[in-house]
Amino acid sequence: MTSENKLDLVLVNPGNRAKIYQSLSSTLAAVEPPVWAGLMATFVRNHGFSVNIIDATAEELSPAETAEKIAELNPVLTAVVVYGQQPSASTQVMPGASAVCTAIKHISPDLKVLLVGGHVAALPERSLREEEADFVAAGEGLYTMLELLAALKSDAPDYSKVRGLLYWESKEVKANPPAPLLMDVEEKMPGIAWDLLPMEKYRAHNWHCFDGLVREPYAAIYTTLGCPFHCSFCCIQAPFKTGEKELGYRDITNSYRFWSPEHVISQIDILVNKYGVRNIKFADEMFVLNPKHVLGICDLIIERGYDLNIWAYARVDTVRDEMLDKLKRAGFNWLAFGIEAASDRVRDDVQKGVGQEDIYKTIKKVREAGINVIGNYIFGLPEDDLETMQETLDLALDLNCEFANFYSTMAYPGSQLYNMALKEGWQLPESWSGYSQHSVDTLPLPTKYLPASEVLRFRDNAFQIYFSSPKYLEMITQKFGPETAAHIREMASHKLERKHSVAV
Repeated sequence: MTSENKLDLVLVNPGNRAKIYQSLSSTLAAVEPPVWAGLMATFVRNHGFSVNIIDATAEELSPAETAEKIAELNPVLTAVVVYGQQPSASTQVMPGASAVCTAIKHISPDLKVLLVGGHVAALPERSLREEEADFVAAGEGLYTMLELLAALKSDAPDYSKVRGLLYWESKEVKANPPAPLLMDVEEKMPGIAWDLLPMEKYRAHNWHCFDGLVREPYAAIYTTLGCPFHCSFCCIQAPFKTGEKELGYRDITNSYRFWSPEHVISQIDILVNKYGVRNIKFADEMFVLNPKHVLGICDLIIERGYDLNIWAYARVDTVRDEMLDKLKRAGFNWLAFGIEAASDRVRDDVQKGVGQEDIYKTIKKVREAGINVIGNYIFGLPEDDLETMQETLDLALDLNCEFANFYSTMAYPGSQLYNMALKEGWQLPESWSGYSQHSVDTLPLPTKYLPASEVLRFRDNAFQIYFSSPKYLEMITQKFGPETAAHIREMASHKLERKHSVAV
């Protein structure tokens, strides 16, 4: 391949599923398309550069195999994209990202490597110092990647002009002024580069398909970027903060960008008509928020007559009565709610001020509309003790949602809790894999009253109690059939190995 037609960019979704999910990785965990890598590919291609994507997770490639594929392609730049299956999960991707960077430099030391994504945007200098990468993007990385490619392809690369870039110069870390956010997402980044992804490899969450457990094909899309809320345990805005500041946003204001309903339906058209996708995740941190946006998308899906099985995130205080009928008719069969905790004291402390009465009322009306509910609960928030955690489990058992996720509180880099943990000297995981909820070495935060080990033990017991509850299994059997109930029993039989099973 001559320099004139040399591939410009390879985007890598690093593989690490077995370490993140243990025995759940083989059949139970979802295999999601790398949405950010797909969006980045579109953005870069629209500026005239050639792009490829290696999804090491979907292809089940080892770091060495990934590096060998990159070496064969010999791109101008390799960007390792550090984003997880949900917005707060990018840190757990770091072990895989780190291993890929090391493998690339071992096989092809002259290849240029950029780290980009939520975790590295939260800790850009640390990422550059600790990892075998030439560059780190301090923000969301779009303009940084574009300008870095242009610099690398020039006769005399000048990295100092690349906005949002961290790099080494004379054994010193150089940090350039930030790049702004990409605001015209609809024109510059209108969709995901589906043609660069192994679409046949993606698999929906098991609960997403309780109606028949046919989990493939599957896809995920964004209709918005960012979240206007300020929950202290969330790091969703980490890659956007420097770009927001560059555009003049106040520190207390979060950006929230939209693709129009017309652009969203054009993506769904491709997924349905070209790839035969029925199962879709709307990956927005908060999809059910703006009525005009939500109802506009629903109307276009209903007009098409598509038979879709969609899930999306919502908040107890954002679901309006007039949305529910159209959401259901459009194929939104699941809504995920961050209920978090039962205690008002615990919720208020993390800026999640929703009352118990509102939780029951909203969950009831959503289910009455024929939409299944995923209740997300967090054990070990700063004000939690054994009594309040038991109250949260009791709430979960009483609500008896069609599915539940039980999390331990993690101080994800980029969140307010992470900054608080550093300030207070709370023990954090020794490795990035310890930020995965399902890993062997996972280490949640202690609370003001409990050690981390007790939080983790409670969380794992709560999982078993919920999914073996006769009330829950009876509801699942009546709603989805005995095969789904048997599947849940099999799921609950997977006991996670934990390193921190004694007091920490």
